[in-house]
Amino acid sequence: QVQLEESGGGLVQTGGSLRLSCVSSKRTFSSYSVAWFRQAPGKERKLVARIGWSQTSAVYTDSVKGRFTISRDNGANAVYLQMNDLKPEDTGVYYCAASLRDGVVRADYAYWGQGTQVTVSA
Repeated sequence: QVQLEESGGGLVQTGGSLRLSCVSSKRTFSSYSVAWFRQAPGKERKLVARIGWSQTSAVYTDSVKGRFTISRDNGANAVYLQMNDLKPEDTGVYYCAASLRDGVVRADYAYWGQGTQVTVSA
C-alpha cells in the first residue's frame, strides 16, 4: 500500500504561482512513477504531468508545457509540481498518484491522494 498526501493548493490570481507537494511514507517510493492529475468541475480527471524515477523521464500535457515543472526528491520521498503563469483553466482539484508503470491515464494508477484544490481567479 502506498499512502500519498498532497499539499500546496490555494487561491491565486492569473499569472501567479503555486507549488504542490506529494509525500509518501513508503520506503520504496522512489521506485514508483508519480503523476499529477487535474479534475475540473464536471470534467474527467486527466494527467497533467508524470515523472519516473529520474528527472529526465518527465512528461507533460501540452497545455502546461513551459509553465509547470514536475520534480522529485527521492531522499525526501516527495514529488513536486511547480506551477507558474497560472491561468483560470488550470483550476481544479489536483491529485497525486503513484504506479509501478509509466501510465498516462487514470486507470494506470492504483494509489491516490485525497487531492488539493487549486483555484485561479481571472
